[in-house]
Amino acid sequence: MTSYVGILDGSGNVWGVRIPDVSGCHGGGATPEAALADAISALRELAASYVANNIAIPAARGMADVIRDKAAEYNPSKESLVVVPLLLDRARPVKANISLDAGLLEAIDEEAERRGLTRSGFLTSAALDKIEGAKVVGGKRAGAVKTRSQIKNPITGTWTKRGDKSGKFRDVKADTKPLRSMRKAKKR
Repeated sequence: MTSYVGILDGSGNVWGVRIPDVSGCHGGGATPEAALADAISALRELAASYVANNIAIPAARGMADVIRDKAAEYNPSKESLVVVPLLLDRARPVKANISLDAGLLEAIDEEAERRGLTRSGFLTSAALDKIEGAKVVGGKRAGAVKTRSQIKNPITGTWTKRGDKSGKFRDVKADTKPLRSMRKAKKR
């Protein structure tokens, strides 16, 4: 997984993260955690746009390189360095064989069913939350954005389901019909 160096600055309830290696990529929020979550989301969206338009994603440098780079304008007395992971949706699910305790798998399946997710969608969401280090602030996910819950990729024909409020990846289906929850909503 590729990670970029971000520069965090701010105080009080105004925080920002800029990514020197990706021009114009930054995030903001009321807390450092919210600003980082927003920067992660912005990096993912910008990188997806680059890929869709056959533009090379800028290379990530290490912290020492960013510190030495005068153009990054890093001020260690007022700013901090943070790691911003890049997780690109590849729009192609792959099978993975994993081993879990039987009790844990039962709990995963029960929780996935309670939330209306597939096991894969639940595990994917949990993994992304851990990798991205998303925090819950004041009962809401940091950097939460409203988005359409299901989006069809016109090139591949796959359907991607995301959380209505969080925008987090939930499931993907590789055929021309929407995911089951979308079909039920249309019948009502």
